[in-house]
Amino acid sequence: MFSGIVEELGLVESAADKGGGRELVIAAETVLADLKPSDSINVDGVCQTVVELGRRSFKVQTIATTLSRTTFGEFRRGRKVNLERPIAAGQRFGGHFVQGHVDGVGAVSSVQRQGDMWLVRFSLPDTVEPFTILHGSIAVDGVSLTINALPAAGTAEVALIPYTYEHTNLSRLAPGDKVNLEADMIGKYVAWTLAGGERSTAGDLQERLSDWGIE
Repeated sequence: MFSGIVEELGLVESAADKGGGRELVIAAETVLADLKPSDSINVDGVCQTVVELGRRSFKVQTIATTLSRTTFGEFRRGRKVNLERPIAAGQRFGGHFVQGHVDGVGAVSSVQRQGDMWLVRFSLPDTVEPFTILHGSIAVDGVSLTINALPAAGTAEVALIPYTYEHTNLSRLAPGDKVNLEADMIGKYVAWTLAGGERSTAGDLQERLSDWGIE
């Protein structure tokens, strides 16, 4: 379990295809302090297992399913990635509950500076939109953010303060870029229950909400 509070920016040292998946070696400093093989780590919003440690890097193995559902297939040497270790019991908890289980990939439609912040708009896939509410939480490339606006169907907007802009890789975003999105975990479980449990889909939820007069 993560919080969506990025600890540091890592750097992809290598990305090699292997057995239908990919092996990524990521250079880092802060997260290596107590990292060991078999530990989980959040890389750009995706929970991965550390399979090998180097002096200044760690390796993860990404399977084909993850490649098909995230932006990992685009990773190349030199790419900066958001890194976060799992939260520890007893520590202060910022952000929100983030599992590192990407629900879908969105596409950035605009990045606009407004005063001392940046407004980023992106598309919401069907697997994310039903659980996205105004002022609710969403993880974008592993960063815990608040929905600032829902300007149109299938579109959300978040605001980046200078600290977030400077300490995450969201500063690289430009129209057309893809981002890993994870909807709020609590919202997903509530919706899953209300929509009828394990047989429900995003469409089932939308239909149920419409029946209740909620759009």
